[in-house]
Amino acid sequence: FSDSSLEDHTELHFPSLAGDITQKGYEKKRSKLIGAYLPQPPRVDQALPQERRAPVTPSSASRYHRRRSSGSRDERYRSDVHTEAVQAALAKHKERKMAVPMPSKRRSLVVQTSMDAYTPPDTSSGSEDEGSVQGDSQGTPTSSQGSINMEHWISQAIHGSTTSTTSSSSTQSGGSGAAHRLADVMAQTHIENHSAPPDVTTYTSEHSIQVERPQGSTGSRTAPKYGNAELMETGDGVPVSSRVSAKIQQLVNTLKRPKRPPLREFFVDDFEELLEVQQPDPNQPKPEGAQMLAMRGEQLGVVTNWPPSLEAALQRWGTISPKAPCLTTMDTNGKPLYILTYGKLWTRSMKVAYSILHKLGTKQEPMVRPGDRVALVFPNNDPAAFMAAFYGCLLAEVVPVPIEVPLTRKDAGSQQIGFLLGSCGVTVALTSDACHKGLPKSPTGEIPQFKGWPKLLWFVTESKHLSKPPRDWFPHIKDANNDTAYIEYKTCKDGSVLGVTVTRTALLTHCQALTQACGYTEAETIVNVLDFKKDVGLWHGILTSVMNMMHVISIPYSLMKVNPLSWIQKVCQYKAKVACVKSRDMHWALVAHRDQRDINLSSLRMLIVADGANPWSISSCDAFLNVFQSKGLRQEVICPCASSPEALTVAIRRYWLKTVITGPTDDSNQPPGRGVLSMHGLTYGVIRVDSEEKLSVLTVQDVGLVMPGAIMCSVKPDGVPQLCRTDEIGELCVCAVATGTSYYGLSGMTKNTFEVFPMTSSGAPISEYPFIRTGLLGFVGPGGLVFVVGKMDGLMVVSGRRHNADDIVATALAVEPMKFVYRGRIAVFSVTVLHDERIVIVAEQRPDSTEEDSFQWMSRVLQAIDSIHQVGVYCLALVPANTLPKTPLGGIHLSETKQLFLEGSLHPCNVLMCPHTCVTNLPKPRQKQPEIGPASVMVGNLVSGKRIAQASGRDLGQIEDNDQARKFLFLSEVLQWRAQTTPDHILYTLLNCRGAIANSLTCVQLHKRAEKIAVMLMERGHLQDGDHVALVYPPGIDLIAAFYGCLYAGCVPITVRPPHPQNIATTLPTVKMIVEVSRSACLMTTQLICKLLRSREAAAAVDVRTWPLILDTDDLPKKRPAQICKPCNPDTLAYLDFSVSTTGMLAGVKMSHAATSAFCRSIKLQCELYPSREVAICLDPYCGLGFVLWCLCSVYSGHQSILIPPSELETNPALWLLAVSQYKVRDTFCSYSVMELCTKGLGSQTESLKARGLDLSRVRTCVVVAEERPRIALTQSFSKLFKDLGLHPRAVSTSFGCRVNLAICLQGTSGPDPTTVYVDMRALRHDRVRLVERGSPHSLPLMESGKILPGVRIIIANPETKGPLGDSHLGEIWVHSAHNASGYFTIYGDESLQSDHFNSRLSFGDTQTIWARTGYLGFLRRTELTDANGERHDALYVVGALDEAMELRGMRYHPIDIETSVIRAHKSVTECAVFTWTNLLVVVVELDGSEQEALDLVPLVTNVVLEEHYLIVGVVVVVDIGVIPINSRGEKQRMHLRDGFLADQLDPIYVAYNM
Repeated sequence: FSDSSLEDHTELHFPSLAGDITQKGYEKKRSKLIGAYLPQPPRVDQALPQERRAPVTPSSASRYHRRRSSGSRDERYRSDVHTEAVQAALAKHKERKMAVPMPSKRRSLVVQTSMDAYTPPDTSSGSEDEGSVQGDSQGTPTSSQGSINMEHWISQAIHGSTTSTTSSSSTQSGGSGAAHRLADVMAQTHIENHSAPPDVTTYTSEHSIQVERPQGSTGSRTAPKYGNAELMETGDGVPVSSRVSAKIQQLVNTLKRPKRPPLREFFVDDFEELLEVQQPDPNQPKPEGAQMLAMRGEQLGVVTNWPPSLEAALQRWGTISPKAPCLTTMDTNGKPLYILTYGKLWTRSMKVAYSILHKLGTKQEPMVRPGDRVALVFPNNDPAAFMAAFYGCLLAEVVPVPIEVPLTRKDAGSQQIGFLLGSCGVTVALTSDACHKGLPKSPTGEIPQFKGWPKLLWFVTESKHLSKPPRDWFPHIKDANNDTAYIEYKTCKDGSVLGVTVTRTALLTHCQALTQACGYTEAETIVNVLDFKKDVGLWHGILTSVMNMMHVISIPYSLMKVNPLSWIQKVCQYKAKVACVKSRDMHWALVAHRDQRDINLSSLRMLIVADGANPWSISSCDAFLNVFQSKGLRQEVICPCASSPEALTVAIRRYWLKTVITGPTDDSNQPPGRGVLSMHGLTYGVIRVDSEEKLSVLTVQDVGLVMPGAIMCSVKPDGVPQLCRTDEIGELCVCAVATGTSYYGLSGMTKNTFEVFPMTSSGAPISEYPFIRTGLLGFVGPGGLVFVVGKMDGLMVVSGRRHNADDIVATALAVEPMKFVYRGRIAVFSVTVLHDERIVIVAEQRPDSTEEDSFQWMSRVLQAIDSIHQVGVYCLALVPANTLPKTPLGGIHLSETKQLFLEGSLHPCNVLMCPHTCVTNLPKPRQKQPEIGPASVMVGNLVSGKRIAQASGRDLGQIEDNDQARKFLFLSEVLQWRAQTTPDHILYTLLNCRGAIANSLTCVQLHKRAEKIAVMLMERGHLQDGDHVALVYPPGIDLIAAFYGCLYAGCVPITVRPPHPQNIATTLPTVKMIVEVSRSACLMTTQLICKLLRSREAAAAVDVRTWPLILDTDDLPKKRPAQICKPCNPDTLAYLDFSVSTTGMLAGVKMSHAATSAFCRSIKLQCELYPSREVAICLDPYCGLGFVLWCLCSVYSGHQSILIPPSELETNPALWLLAVSQYKVRDTFCSYSVMELCTKGLGSQTESLKARGLDLSRVRTCVVVAEERPRIALTQSFSKLFKDLGLHPRAVSTSFGCRVNLAICLQGTSGPDPTTVYVDMRALRHDRVRLVERGSPHSLPLMESGKILPGVRIIIANPETKGPLGDSHLGEIWVHSAHNASGYFTIYGDESLQSDHFNSRLSFGDTQTIWARTGYLGFLRRTELTDANGERHDALYVVGALDEAMELRGMRYHPIDIETSVIRAHKSVTECAVFTWTNLLVVVVELDGSEQEALDLVPLVTNVVLEEHYLIVGVVVVVDIGVIPINSRGEKQRMHLRDGFLADQLDPIYVAYNM
């Protein structure tokens, strides 16, 4: 429908082929069709006021008065029975209700726009498919003006008293009363031919929740509870009471309901998830008829005085009867503007021909030669100039290519026209004066080159610009031959534009065939409302008319917009015999018509309906006939025709033949052919005349007989062109002279379309001549009548069934046409997602509709389409009025709309996605295999020759080095030793934000400071040996001194991140919690923080009275302690390490003195640290490896640490790298957040940094300290970005640590570079590792997490059975090392974490060793590389945390994989986090763009997750930048996010609940 309007949809009576068009028959069928839903018929009469009762005359069937009483501009889409079928279908749903969440939208997005905020219907180009009439003054009174709107009354009656049920359930939060209606979409009856979508919530086939049917009356249903009416539990069992969770609960309940019968057999190979293949339904209808025979049209009888070519005809009339009128054009008031006579046309065309050939270019080098192509660019209101130019080209033997006027440089689709012109080699464009003036100009007055267009010379063809040909020049007029006469453009489904070439013979033969078919005679008058540049308007109004010296009255589109009755008035005024219109024009005339006395249509012998092949034009034809029958319009005058750019006119109805041949017998008002076909049959391509019991039928009218001189057959639409059976729908093919011959310049496509040889079932071709595919789907019915049921372009094949876009449009529009869709502007197309086509509907909503209206309309459209077409809609999007891209004549530009949808720039104002209902081909949920006993696993491993996956770093015992610090058991002793031996050696240098040294500490300064703090703890704090002390310091020197002070005093320090002064409310409670959980007896901090902890803001956030003793270390005592405490046993506690994991769990681990020393030694060996070294550290010093590097390593190894607080990078992103360069550092450590800050903040500054002398060539290791899978994309872009500044890509690596062991891997200095492998993401979901090539589909790059530290042993174990796994198998990483933590101190938030995290044993194999379980999944892989010690190198790859992983459909998904896909989906998504809630996948995306883009993301996010992960997204939440919480290590806090979402604290821009 991009070009043919959507017309008044669906037939009123559905009579069978014979046809019963009586009022009685109509009423009978109508009551049968919807009797079940209507009150008893007698009540219908009483409901109408007396004077509105229908007159009993059968001629003006009463239903039309009833229809017109509500005459609004969307009337044409309404045809009673289809609407009633839709309403009846909806009524069925009304019976079983369940609330479903309405999307929630931020207020700023719900702008109530007034009507005038929108642009008025566009007047410049006009809009061909617009159902509006300028000014509704011509409309009949609407229901609000007193007359009762029958439609409204019926729908009220159908739905029972809707008010009682609606009001009871519209007490919902968020002001949405429409939410419950969407439930009706889901409350499906079982529909065959749909396989079951896998259940989202359970994996069993028993469904726990049944739909409650109301007992007795429907009125007494209670409303669903909302808001805080229900207390729910989130996944963790944390009760949450909020609006969001209530909505999700509704969604879950709805999705739990049995939807469609489940599929019978699944089969899944061990590795591959096979997508479900649609099993054909055994009950589907199959064609049973005999093979069809090709239909021959009548003979083309050549009349002796027919001209030998069209130019010859023009010459004849131009010289014999120069005064005869050829064309009358109208101005916008309907007054004749200009009459072109045949004489003028002849002389003017000669001038044009002469000027084209002789006045362009030079004599030696003419620009245009015979056979060249030239563009014709004329506006719709200037047919005279177009006609002269067209015939001028024919006389000059150049090939005209008529195209639309480009309105702007970026007109939708004009780029494609440019490609057509380019491929045709067009260099000259002919145009009219007015049009030339109206083209966009550059400041210099040049016409700019339009996007995608070749460079053109614009040539104006008005007489004053042309030179008179000399007397001796005369055009060469020959008989029609096989040269190309003209090229007609055609827009394909994908938006590309093709040129169909028509030869001179075809042109002439087509005119002859039309003359014979329509019985044209000389000097007849014809009214043309159609576009004269192409198709029916060109063939009848420009070409055939000249052949027969007819007079054409051309009605411009602009006049139709002002006065829709203009064409009828002209028919009367000129007593025209023929009129060429579209259904739209008939419809407009109806809407505008008030009993005009002077209308008389008895002169018409043919009303050619150009788009009569559109299944929905039938109702326009019927309605028009009904009203205008009393004005002299005869039924047989209405002549629908079918045409296509390739085959020209395919068929045309011509009842005038009968009257001519048989005389005016009673036979002549025999009704035309009708077919009432089962929509269900049509989806299988089978014709079944419907019994009319069902709601889903399509009524089609015939488009007459095959053209004279043509042969027609129908072939199967795909595959070999095999003849259809008689009861099968196929693509119509035509064999005739009068057709196009090729797509210009495209031989391959030409062969497929223009050179088709239909075959019989035995494989023999039916003719030696090629046939042409028309692009129309249909069949040849009884009596040789041709029926068209759709276009190939509008065909959508969804799980094996064919649906036509036009049919779906009609159903959608029949839902509430008056109220909702803006002027009937609606687009339907399919997109391919997960190997099947999915239906998308985009409509413009009326400017004054509310959120609730839209939601109600959307949910009812879904129900209607499901009931009538038995197909699910994947996405329904509403856009503001007037925002869909238009074709030059105002129709919707379909391919452009689809393009915008797919690239996320459609900017809808409402979206409803239904992937749960439509996507039925997901792979089968994975069933866990029964576990295998230990013995068979061992044997299995041995048999397959797999080595057990284990690896270890260098053995600490074997290494000989002169490590002085080794002889001390405790770090406090090492510090004292360094203070004596190298007192002035600088251990720490702290930099400020300008890169200057803010502070530094030598060994002796640190020792002395620690002593004073120890005194303070003992004297002021009265602390005992072993008491816990919380250290609340900003990153810096004070923290280090306080730590050693605690060790000197025998206390156990806990480092705590200080509260953020700008954000006390959220950061202070965490501080308080750590202080309480760690049972700290005292809190040490600086004076500033001391004040902060006791401030008013703090009191608002926590109970400040319960703080332990707070000591301020800015004021230290002057004396030394009596003695420094020495622990009695290396296994006693040295410090506690508290950290919040990504799952939002606070866990503190205990680090003993022995583990602390072993840890420092391991790092010293791996990184080769000595007192002469300098290391730059840009990390948070509060937990994990960050704390150890910041506070402990320098004291142990004696190297100098350059400390850079990460917070300083926010003001100066280059601080860290400048320090590394300035101090010529070889080893540096940072976090992902720091790396990201540098990548984003310095991306554009590399040149200026180079100029400032930044040089990173000395860096040999730059390690990202992390507790997650390495972020390859980030490390690679960092390496690439700073490569120019000397950074060696192999220097960048990552470390890996976790709670049970703070550092397991660290790249270090020696050893091979970190390797990267590619694994199959699908296998990973099944807990398997499958290595694939780089770039293969579904591949995921994994980088090794650095080298295993000395003294560390690793094994990969099955997390469930605790058995060891083989090399390259995915399992939990278990670690054994001297620096393992010795246990959890306390865990806040999850008491169930067993102690086996720290002391697990394998269930078989080496059952003696005690391992700590890291809680991370990963695998080991032996590589070909050699380690420093000459062994083959084992690489460890971390995949993700077990407690982050999501179990969905029996498979294990890592959030990061889904998030990576989502971030790629649209340029405006900056960050994304996913989590599950009650088995629904929730995707939260941060939007970097205007809020208008928020809804663009919903379909794209849903698509990408379906395509790449085979998962259906349950909820899409669009939020502002910075809403997703991130911890200090740069890890997303998904559980905090989830709790915030469920507690309704995110203030989202938009929340979409996918159905």
